[in-house]
Amino acid sequence: MSDSQLPWPVEDFSAYGAVEEKSLGKIQQYVGKVMQRNWSMIPHVTHHDEADITVFEQRRKAWNAEHPDQKRTLLPALMKCAVAMLKEFPQYNCSLSADGATLYQKGYYHIGFAVDVPGGLLVPVVRDCDKKSMDEITAEIVALSEKARGKGLAMQEMSGGCFTLSSLGHIGGTAFTPIINAPEVAILGITRTQQRFVPDADGQPVLRQMLPLSLSYDHRVINGADAARCLTFMASWLADFEFA
Repeated sequence: MSDSQLPWPVEDFSAYGAVEEKSLGKIQQYVGKVMQRNWSMIPHVTHHDEADITVFEQRRKAWNAEHPDQKRTLLPALMKCAVAMLKEFPQYNCSLSADGATLYQKGYYHIGFAVDVPGGLLVPVVRDCDKKSMDEITAEIVALSEKARGKGLAMQEMSGGCFTLSSLGHIGGTAFTPIINAPEVAILGITRTQQRFVPDADGQPVLRQMLPLSLSYDHRVINGADAARCLTFMASWLADFEFA
């Protein structure tokens, strides 16, 4: 705590009513300290946008109907999309030194994904997503998620990430402000797809499926225009993506 900060308020909560004391788990304590460090040391800005995934979803469902043993979900596709984005905008595939004086440009594409576990949040990393097929990425996501929820995830399996995806789409929400997973410089938050009428080229309302995207970025490395271009690129990539 700096000299300019007030001390944390200490109160006897039992004076107001019944209280039960519970200790935070080790994972939650550790994650809390990491989040506090990242939030306080990184100048965060979050850019919100939407991707029209109407055609993407039509193609995905058609693929799944034809290939019931190789079903596709959104997250592996977003990992491939993230790789394409990192190649198009290499400033996102960097890490900044602790003193803010040196930028490390990465030549690999390891994508992390947040996993909600009892008492905390873990971020496994799928390595070399640029070299792996959708099936390989899907299998790794499943295996790493199971490890994370079973307390078998090694620290090495949470290290070396270039960019992180944090999805709340299976729960809900319209937008949020994800905290950057240092030493990365950006993180993408995904919430539930919304069905909404939007005007077509002739101004007529058509029902579309819109995916909300929330990109938090380190403003020391990335500016607002970069963020807008990034999400525009990712939306375009998803619209053009062909399942194979």
